[in-house]
Amino acid sequence: MSKRHAQILDYLHKAGTMTTVVLAERLGVSTETLRRDLKPLARDGKVTKMHGAVGLPGLAGEAPFERRMRENASEKRRIARTVAGTIADGESVMLDTGTTTSYLARELLARRRLTVVTNSSDIARTLATVNGNTVFMAGGQLRSDSGAAFGASAIEFAARFSVDHAIISAGAIVTQGVMDFDLAEAEFARTALARGARRLVITDRTKFGRRGLVLVCGFDAFDELVSDAAPPGDIAAALAKAGCRMTAC
Repeated sequence: MSKRHAQILDYLHKAGTMTTVVLAERLGVSTETLRRDLKPLARDGKVTKMHGAVGLPGLAGEAPFERRMRENASEKRRIARTVAGTIADGESVMLDTGTTTSYLARELLARRRLTVVTNSSDIARTLATVNGNTVFMAGGQLRSDSGAAFGASAIEFAARFSVDHAIISAGAIVTQGVMDFDLAEAEFARTALARGARRLVITDRTKFGRRGLVLVCGFDAFDELVSDAAPPGDIAAALAKAGCRMTAC
């Protein structure tokens, strides 16, 4: 087995499942080279290839949202701890669906008497009925993947609230702003972000430079970007020009 094959298996043992784009970035190779490396590993049953991702065989039955929860988990936890430290007991928070916001919900179990507004059933389950919290979950069409609600009714519901902290996750960050890969998710995130006195976007470093399908908002639409590392120079310059603060933890 080649050294790179060993590296691939090491990354997957730590993360469980990774997108081919992220894995190629970690290895410093092109996605075409990675695909060639994966062929013998898949043939020998050491990895399982999925659409746009690769994982260990025992984890192939996981739902896509569960797989994404395993990707860059330590970085997402670090971001979540940093942001949770800025939220006080008794405050109100709006969270969209996403793996990093789900990690944030788990960190917020250390807080009491929160008012939480979300379209994520995972976040709602995590924070409801504990510590005196009040949780409002948007209705709408539920996704089988994440269990999150989307559509006009979810957006109308979120628009009724004004909260202390509006926090969304990001599928991609480019110089033009925050992007996502799904129109409905982008629309809900845009609405949620506008409802906060303080507006945050949280994401791990793998989203920097990745181009999504739908623009959620420009950098002037929120106050702070929190990540586990500083962004590349062009994105950092665009953030500074928009007056958006960058926090690397």
